[in-house]
Amino acid sequence: MDFHPTEEQAAAADLAARIFRDLATHERLAAAGTGSDAELWKALTTAGLTAAVEDVGLLGLVLLLEEQGRTTAQVPYAATCAYGILPVAAHGSAEQRARLLPALGSGEAVATGAFPARGRITASPDGRLTGTAPVVPWLRDATHVLVPDADRALWLVRTEAPGVATAEVETTAPWSAGCLTLTGAEAERLGEGRAYEEVLSTARTAFAGLQAGVCAGSLARAVEYTSTREQFGRPLSTNQGVMLRAADAYMDTEAIRVTAYEAAWRIDEGLPAREHALTASWWASEAGKRVVHAGQHLHGGMGADLDHPVHRHFLWGRQLDAYLGCGSELLAELGALLSDHAAPEGDDA
Repeated sequence: MDFHPTEEQAAAADLAARIFRDLATHERLAAAGTGSDAELWKALTTAGLTAAVEDVGLLGLVLLLEEQGRTTAQVPYAATCAYGILPVAAHGSAEQRARLLPALGSGEAVATGAFPARGRITASPDGRLTGTAPVVPWLRDATHVLVPDADRALWLVRTEAPGVATAEVETTAPWSAGCLTLTGAEAERLGEGRAYEEVLSTARTAFAGLQAGVCAGSLARAVEYTSTREQFGRPLSTNQGVMLRAADAYMDTEAIRVTAYEAAWRIDEGLPAREHALTASWWASEAGKRVVHAGQHLHGGMGADLDHPVHRHFLWGRQLDAYLGCGSELLAELGALLSDHAAPEGDDA
C-alpha cells in the first residue's frame, strides 16, 4: 500500500488548508452559531474542492477532511462528498451522473445521508418511501438525502419533494442537523447489489478522516498552550505528566489517521475494505474522544471555558464519536464480520 498523496491530492489539501485557515476563524465560527458558513461553502465550491473529489478519490477526500477538522469548519463538505458525489459517481446511472454531479460539484446542490440503516424506512413497490430518520447531519442545508430502506436499497430523495418533512435538531456539534420524515415520498433508486455496504464503508472512512483532523487541531492547541503557559517559573509542557498525556494523544491521533488512510487507499484500489473501514471508525470513536478530552484537560481551567476554541474541538470529537457508533457496537460488528470470513465453507455455526 502507498499512502503518499499524489501531486493532485497534495495540491488540493494545501488549497483547502489555506481556505479553512483564512475563513474558519474562531470569530467567524462563533458568529455562525449552530448554522453553516455560506461564505466558506461558496469559497470551497468556487475553488473546485468539491468537484475535485471525483478525481482525488477517497484518500484525497480524507486529506481534505483532515484540514476541515483542524478548524472545525461548519460546512456540509463531508456529507456532500460521502453521501453525494462519491456514491453518485460510483453507483449512479449515466443520466444521474450527468444531472447530479455538476450541481453537487458547484455547490448548487448539497447532499447528506440517513446512515446507517436502522430499518425505520420502507419502500413501496412504486418507489415511495415512508418512515423517519431521527437525526440526519446537515439536513437543514441539504437539497438531496441518500436514504437506505429496510432492505438496504439506496434511494435519493429531494428535500423539497412532496411527502418530505424536515425539522431542526440540535446536536452536540453544530452540524445543522434535522429529523427527516417521509410519507409516501417520491425517490429515485441509486445503485444495486452491495451499494449500501460500499457507501457505508466510504462514509465511515471519510468521517474518520474528519476526526483525525479534529484531534490534530485539539492537540495543536494544547501544545501551543502548554508551551507558553508558565507555572512555578517554567512552561507546563516541561512537566512529565503533561508530556505523557500529550504523547498518548499524539499516538491516538496517528492511529486514527493511518487506519483511515489504509481504508481509503483500499477502497480507491477496489480492494475489500469493510473491516478496514470499521477499524478506522473504531479508532476514530474510541481514540477520538480520548484525544479531545486530553486537549481540553491540558488547557486546565481555560479548557472549562465554553467560548474557548478548544471546546469546539471537544464538541466535534464527541459528536463524531456518537455518529460513528460506540466502540463496543463497532467491535461487535467487526467481530461478526471477521467470524463470517473465518467460518469454514458450509459451516453454519
